[in-house]
Amino acid sequence: MSSTTPVANTQATATPLVLPTTAAMAWLMGTTVLAMIVYYFIGVEQGATAIFNGAQVHEFVHDARHFLGFPCH
Repeated sequence: MSSTTPVANTQATATPLVLPTTAAMAWLMGTTVLAMIVYYFIGVEQGATAIFNGAQVHEFVHDARHFLGFPCH
């Protein structure tokens, strides 16, 4: 015969991550700057607004440009 023993009801509770406002703003600004740089290279870097000479950057992000709906031809 088996005996039943009571099992304690233990539930793990999640504790929230507390992030100071200054640290949150630093992360937000860093993410925004990084996103703007990526947006520039994928969407704008060609022709008259090009920072780099040649078409190396354009060809590197060419498929991503079409996938995201930016015209380039």
